[in-house]
Amino acid sequence: MTDPVVHVIDDDPAMRDSLSFLLDTAGLQARTYESAVDFLAAGEPAPGCIVTDARMPDMTGLELVRRLKDQGGRHPVIMITGHGDVPLAVEAMKAGVVDFLEKPFDDEALLTAIRSALGSDESKTAGQDDERRRFQDLLEQLSPREKDVLRGVVAGKPNKVVAYELGISPRTVEVYRANVMTKTAAGSLSELVRMALLAGF
Repeated sequence: MTDPVVHVIDDDPAMRDSLSFLLDTAGLQARTYESAVDFLAAGEPAPGCIVTDARMPDMTGLELVRRLKDQGGRHPVIMITGHGDVPLAVEAMKAGVVDFLEKPFDDEALLTAIRSALGSDESKTAGQDDERRRFQDLLEQLSPREKDVLRGVVAGKPNKVVAYELGISPRTVEVYRANVMTKTAAGSLSELVRMALLAGF
């Protein structure tokens, strides 16, 4: 059995080089592409997983995910998003992305996500079930108002919009958001959104 390949798709040459170097150092085989179009043109990809940037010219990461799904692709996809791309990342997870990381991300967080994506389906499913139950328990501890704010976050709404809809001030929304982050022990906004989506929130 050949080693799995991590297919890296990013239009930024520096990012491609740095990810390729990181994966090589971690003993993982990487193949890089400068666009989603290039990736699709390369033909049937070797078994492994895909790491793609969210925003790229010609075809976005989300469009790629949808195209692969239509073609019956089975590669797990991890999406890298810039700050402010959370609504896009939420849409991507709903479209089937296994994980998303907000830039700048920790190298170890990416390697963990990749190793999880490359893990066997059985262990991955069991691990996800455990994770889902844990997240559901954490979210149950939130107050009704904190849940309202979390729903706004998952929908990708800015604080001002959430505040207007709930009839509270943006500052109060920030306080609730901070409480939610503390109670769930989420390390970032993207981690919080992933947690909520996995828990079926």
